[in-house]
Formats: sequence, structure tokens, C-alpha cells
Amino acid sequence: DCLMQRIVLDTNCLLISLPRISPYRIIWDMFLRGKYVLCVSTEIIEEYSEIISVKTTSGIANNVITTILNAHNTELVTPYYRFNLIQADKDDNKFVDCCITANAQYIVTNDRHFDVLNQIEFPHVNVISAKDFAARLAL
Repeated sequence: DCLMQRIVLDTNCLLISLPRISPYRIIWDMFLRGKYVLCVSTEIIEEYSEIISVKTTSGIANNVITTILNAHNTELVTPYYRFNLIQADKDDNKFVDCCITANAQYIVTNDRHFDVLNQIEFPHVNVISAKDFAARLAL
């Protein structure tokens, strides 16, 4: 479906969508059901793996990464340009670069460092909270 939303998911938003009892579980469930395209880069996959391993177990991390990499609605992109739009936490730029490269609709994040993107006209990057994205998926 070419009308499917294309998003970049911040690591913490992926993490909070994994527990079965999470109010954000719909984000993971709808990904599994192919309801949106998850755009990732190698750098993002590496961060997902590292953080999920630390917060849960390496087994869970491996399962999540394998699921993401094998899903038909995952798009692996290779950003060739670093925009460096976020100065407060330069690590967050991997999500911005991926979003721009993939021409994704938005980055799903609860991280305040991304707020600076609202002041940048070009390249424009939309940011949405996990709560708002979950609410859109529930419609």
C-alpha cells in the first residue's frame, strides 16, 4: 500500500511499545500487522539492539531486531548526509537523517531534544509523540 505511513521510531518509543500491558503496545502490534512502514538505518538497528539488551535481555533484543529486519514493512535506508540538526544530543541525529533520507512522515519520539526541529524550516521534519501516534493507530 503506497499510502502507508512511513515513520522513524525513536528507541525509547520502541522500548515502551514492547510490553504486552503497555498503553503504547498498539505501536508494536500495528507494526507486526504491517500497518505502517518502519524506516531504519544500520545505526538505528544497532542502538535498538544495545538499548533493548540493557533494558530487557539480549534474547528479547535479538527477537525484536530479527522481527524488524525480516518484516516486509521495514525499510532499511542508508543516510549519506549528516544534517546535524540536533545539537543538544548529537546521538539523536541518526533518527533525523534516517527520516529525511527515507522521506518518512515523522519521527515518533517523546524526547524533548527533537523539539528544536519545529523551528527548522528546511529540511522539515515532523515529530509526533508516542501517545499521539498510538492514538492515530487506534482510529
